[in-house]
Amino acid sequence: MQRATISMSDEFAAELQAFMAARGYDNRSEALRALAQIGLEHAKLQTQPAIECVATLSYVYDHHTRELAKRLTAASHDHHDLGLATMHIHLDAENCLEIAVLRGPVEAVRGFASAVLNERGVHSGHLSVIPIDAEPRLHGHAHD
Repeated sequence: MQRATISMSDEFAAELQAFMAARGYDNRSEALRALAQIGLEHAKLQTQPAIECVATLSYVYDHHTRELAKRLTAASHDHHDLGLATMHIHLDAENCLEIAVLRGPVEAVRGFASAVLNERGVHSGHLSVIPIDAEPRLHGHAHD
């Protein structure tokens, strides 16, 4: 293990302490490692658009919007290679929540998400992306 020393302002130290308390970290090293890992994953996703990822795309839409359901279904079919699973929830008489689990190159996943989120009648949404090892894995393996 390697060691690094950093200097920080009192304000940054206070923010780090609050982060540690909220997330249950016992020491600064653990908290800074976690934050660095998040930053490195974010940078990897920004600089390597072909990297493999898994993602969740969640969005709320008005199912009464003319032909929106048809357009959303067509977009999903056009990107069938990305979709792993979808959950559809009726929130009320007008609004539905859809959650899609996706896997593929980050640029393709982001492109699909943009197409969905930019549809007229989609009120709000969020894409959460996690980079993964692109090595194929055989199913039936033991999970740790």
